[in-house]
Amino acid sequence: MRIIALVAYKGAMDHPLYFSGQFLLSTPGMADPRFSRSIIALCSHDENGALGINIGEISQDISFHGILDQFDIGTESLPDRDVYVGGPVEGHRGFILHSLDFNLSDTLQVGNRWGLSSSLDILGAIAKNRGPEKWISALGYSGWGAGQLEQELTQNGWSLTPGEPDWLYETQAKDKWEMAWHSQGIDPSKLSGQFGSA
Repeated sequence: MRIIALVAYKGAMDHPLYFSGQFLLSTPGMADPRFSRSIIALCSHDENGALGINIGEISQDISFHGILDQFDIGTESLPDRDVYVGGPVEGHRGFILHSLDFNLSDTLQVGNRWGLSSSLDILGAIAKNRGPEKWISALGYSGWGAGQLEQELTQNGWSLTPGEPDWLYETQAKDKWEMAWHSQGIDPSKLSGQFGSA
């Protein structure tokens, strides 16, 4: 799968190819420990860079009710949920990744796969059970400057896959990173640290 991704990128030198709506899976060759066992939903990728949300790590510091409390938004009958550590950039900034049955003026529609919203309006809607049918929350994001992600994809730290939008909302898997690999028929325990090297 990694070789296919590299071939697709190599062909993009003359014809730009961007990966919004796909997923980055860290491999055992990932050198940056902040991204170990990461599964990043790419929400924006163009000539200016890329922005993604890690859905592979749950915050140990705050839950969704805790976020609502910070903005004095009542939780009413809404069950509490985990909050993901979206990435190392702007760790205080909140995001909601959600199904496309809900749309606000600030919503970024990621192809026909999911939406990304970050306003207080969506928090209020969710608290009143008027929000999207499917959603998750995250604090922080992962960002790449112009050409940076393309460069990283030629190394052996990331594998790119279309994946499934439902990966965002998966709650049964104890480890989404392992779930993502297994869903592609790959046992991640058998991947070597040299995975993806050319």
